[in-house]
Amino acid sequence: MGKLDGRVVLITGAARGQGEQEARLFVAEGARVVLADVLDAPGEALAKELGESAARYIHLDVGEEAGWDEAVAFTKRAFGKLDGLINNAGIAPRNGLVDTSLAEYEEVVRVNQTGTFLGMRAAAPELAASGGGTIVNTASYAALSGLPSLAAYAATKGAIVAMTRVAALELAGRGIRVNALCPGGVDTPMANPGGKVPRQEMDAYFGKCVPLGRVGRPEEMARVALFLSCDDSSYVTGQPIVVDGGWLAGPALPQ
Repeated sequence: MGKLDGRVVLITGAARGQGEQEARLFVAEGARVVLADVLDAPGEALAKELGESAARYIHLDVGEEAGWDEAVAFTKRAFGKLDGLINNAGIAPRNGLVDTSLAEYEEVVRVNQTGTFLGMRAAAPELAASGGGTIVNTASYAALSGLPSLAAYAATKGAIVAMTRVAALELAGRGIRVNALCPGGVDTPMANPGGKVPRQEMDAYFGKCVPLGRVGRPEEMARVALFLSCDDSSYVTGQPIVVDGGWLAGPALPQ
């Protein structure tokens, strides 16, 4: 038996990277998934690969309110209910604080922060109707420790951690658990656009500051998202779960 047998989960940013690995793992663990993204071609291809009985794709701009209503309705039409939400979609433009335009800052807020808020608000009634469920919001190591050139990104991820705590308090009585996954450096298209930097070089770069000596793998983040979405974490809610190879604990020092 799988850890998610019979469950229906909506995953945003599911066309590639961390969201893709979450979708693959969740299906392997018995879930049916709705993949939501703005990258239609890879999203549709992944849904086709996973099979119509297990996965469907819908175009979703997470910062658009009406899109969320349709995504939840689509999930119910496809699989009859909603048991879990993974708010994974996000953007991370790199720019110095004084070089970040208001338009750029507001776009990061729209996607990362507003998108997460809209997702929780849209999903909560349906999760409650299913008898309870789970929400996993993708925050970041940057929500808990500063990173240069990521002021807008860090601000939105900090907001996600705060919203997660509030949502956990408000939704606990409806049987809904809400947690935040806080990855460190992960080898995904966000951190490594186009996969241009070989994994070995990514490991060497992050190994300078990460005690475990390498960059994270998206499949490792997916396994933690699975933990937070299944009964293994039945007494966990309102928590930022840091998955960073020890980065937040302190800098790796030469031996």
